[in-house]
Amino acid sequence: MEKTYKGWQEWTEPGEQREYTELTPLLADDGTVIAAGWARHGLFQYDRSLVKHKMRRKEWDFYQISDGEFMVQINFANISLGGYASAMLVDLKNHKILANEMSPFVGGANKYVLPARGDEPNTVHFAVGGADFYAETGETKRRLSFRNKKVEAEFTMDILPGQENITTVLPFKGFPDRYFMTTKQNCLPCEGVFKAPGIEKKFSKDSCFCVLDWGRVCTPYKLVWYWGNGSAWLTEEDGSKHLFGFEITWGIGDESNATETCLFYDGKAHKIGPVDVETFPKPDGYEKPWKFISRDGRFDMTMEPFYDHHSDLNVGVMRMHSHQVHGKWNGTVTLDGGRVLEIKDMYAFCEYVENRW
Repeated sequence: MEKTYKGWQEWTEPGEQREYTELTPLLADDGTVIAAGWARHGLFQYDRSLVKHKMRRKEWDFYQISDGEFMVQINFANISLGGYASAMLVDLKNHKILANEMSPFVGGANKYVLPARGDEPNTVHFAVGGADFYAETGETKRRLSFRNKKVEAEFTMDILPGQENITTVLPFKGFPDRYFMTTKQNCLPCEGVFKAPGIEKKFSKDSCFCVLDWGRVCTPYKLVWYWGNGSAWLTEEDGSKHLFGFEITWGIGDESNATETCLFYDGKAHKIGPVDVETFPKPDGYEKPWKFISRDGRFDMTMEPFYDHHSDLNVGVMRMHSHQVHGKWNGTVTLDGGRVLEIKDMYAFCEYVENRW
């Protein structure tokens, strides 16, 4: 049964979700976007030399790791003018940032080149401003580390054989050479340790998951988006455990060919339609319940927030303003084929972001 919220009236009317199943180029020789849609793997071939507006090219590998009590964010970003490697540890329950290390660099757009696909075997290893960033992707494992004089972080993640993700290309109307291409791979059981002065936090695969946000984008100056994501072990009536997760992003670009909305169950992607939140959280609703519903009714969830991880980097012409809200989620989701899963007290997050960059 379709449900309609006011926010959908302002979106591009979604058409058929266009799925790509074979390798296809992202850009033509003149830099215009020739692929728009989604895939279960990183099938869009990215050639950074074809990007027409080099100064609007942004590339990142962002890892968020959490067990619902503590959160780690480790990132390497190249935003053409410069970039950074960073690592952060947050105490979600006590609303405290325990460690926050960033090592920036200026220039180096062609020196610090990240992989052209986010889910094929690759290795990234850069030393930037006293920090050492290392990420290795294999067939069944990911390894990640960040080290500097104050922080030492080391993590390992499991990848199921043939595990699917959601990779999307969203163009922008009126900008034929602009696009937002990301891979979101979650349901990665994760273990490791984060050390900082006076702190040593260990994470176990029993309760901890990682999500990879892999981005290769060339966008207009202003962007607004929602991003929600979560992973959990679900226990069936027979006692068996299954990996479940979801990815919901919306508000970016032209969604007429695809939306970045998907369920995951035991490594398989189950595509759903556009998602919206019932009440716009700005300006003072971030810590009130968030009610989510997909247009096709397959995602019907409510988040009860317990922490608004708010950040605001404002340097005049550039601003990155985010409310990443963490909470407990309850409701139902429907897999392909009609099976309904009841979700109870699942830890996950959703953020609302306004950027000028």
